[in-house]
Amino acid sequence: MNRRTFVLDTNVLLYDPKALEGFENCDLIIPLAVIEELDNMKRLPNDLGRNARLVMRSFDRIKKMCSQMDLVANGSSVEDESCESNVSESVVSSSSRMDLVNGAQLNNGSTLRIYSKYKSDISAQLGFDKSLVKDQILHAAQMLAKDYPNLTLITKDFAVRLKAQMAGIQAQDYKNTSISHKDVYTGVKSVEVSKQQIDLFLKNGAMDYEDPQMYTNEYCVLNSKDQTQIVGRYDAQQKKLVSLKALPQDLWGIKPRNIQQRCALDLLLKDDVKLVTLVGQAGTGKTLLALACALRKVFDDAQYSKILVSRPIMPLGKDIGFLPGTKEEKLYHWMQPIYDNLEYLCQSSGGEQETQESLRWIKESQKIELEAVTYIRGRTLPNMFIIIDEAQNLTPHEIKTVISRAGEGTKVILAGDSTQIDNPYLDEDTNGLTFAISKFCNNKIFGHMTFEVTERSELSSLAAMVL
Repeated sequence: MNRRTFVLDTNVLLYDPKALEGFENCDLIIPLAVIEELDNMKRLPNDLGRNARLVMRSFDRIKKMCSQMDLVANGSSVEDESCESNVSESVVSSSSRMDLVNGAQLNNGSTLRIYSKYKSDISAQLGFDKSLVKDQILHAAQMLAKDYPNLTLITKDFAVRLKAQMAGIQAQDYKNTSISHKDVYTGVKSVEVSKQQIDLFLKNGAMDYEDPQMYTNEYCVLNSKDQTQIVGRYDAQQKKLVSLKALPQDLWGIKPRNIQQRCALDLLLKDDVKLVTLVGQAGTGKTLLALACALRKVFDDAQYSKILVSRPIMPLGKDIGFLPGTKEEKLYHWMQPIYDNLEYLCQSSGGEQETQESLRWIKESQKIELEAVTYIRGRTLPNMFIIIDEAQNLTPHEIKTVISRAGEGTKVILAGDSTQIDNPYLDEDTNGLTFAISKFCNNKIFGHMTFEVTERSELSSLAAMVL
């Protein structure tokens, strides 16, 4: 089989700075326009700038490794210890004596080189504009395709893939770290059993049950022919279904309205489950349930010292621009959905007259903190009940940053809807919420639940179905 050749677009390296390691036993070609674009973006104060810097450092390490091996091959010694330190971290094969222009051999069997040739006459014939970076990349792929029959352009830009197809260039999307949201388990499944098995389950509070396709902390609805139904939680280590614990009598005035909500409350109230993901469309109760359990655990049970609620600063539609005031005053508008849920819970638990008094008491207690995800990085958050709302707008790296802030005794809730993403660089498969579910799915300290029924109102439920 002929060796494959791949030309990488800038957006591939920005999306996954370790993309070079994922292409094995092939020829990797990076157009010079990609290097220039990365260099222009490395100063951006966000994840794109961070990823651009990581990629440029990788190229720099590869270049230094090639230089060192040339010195060794010529009988010279390497005296620069800092260079030697960088070399040890490089992905370049120790047998390489090439460089980035002619091709550097990587540890995974691939070669990497920078391509800089450009012919304006051919560019004009193909309708490419050399002033546009995307067209420069397409033009490089077109030129290289003459020498590499198995060449494929890898890009996450649909327009570039479409234009490549028109120019006769093979093009594919980059899917190295994406997980299809359709493959993510829902957190609950239904099984037909006999009435006798259900009776024994009710009597003993558990039953032997082994299913290699079920994850730990996944829920199972047991149904019998006489319409009897009961829910159990799967314990993968003991290979048993265990009954759900009884809910507290006072859960800030709310009760579960469907099976998914009941299972979610079980996960939210279990202290040994440190990470919970809640996925569902608008109005399914994700944030409300998480906030109600947080209030219970912090104010009633004193299990955690504080509630930390955060949301990505990602506007829907046109932004209204800079907001005046302190950080707290700026965050007030972004956190309004949290205040709405908090007011609803206070009203449900205490009635109309006590609502404002309860809200004031909660705020003055200093046990609830609202923070933008931007400011979480670098913090250590011990013994907290953390709720990250709209988590579908976070990248996998941002999700990792958030979860890794959790200190001893902290519980983290990620809530969101993978079908409503406002981040222009993410989709249903590549967002951090879907990524987290796929990576934690079979861990005993993790639980997940997908909500399917909108409970906010009849109008909200109808809108979710027909719009």
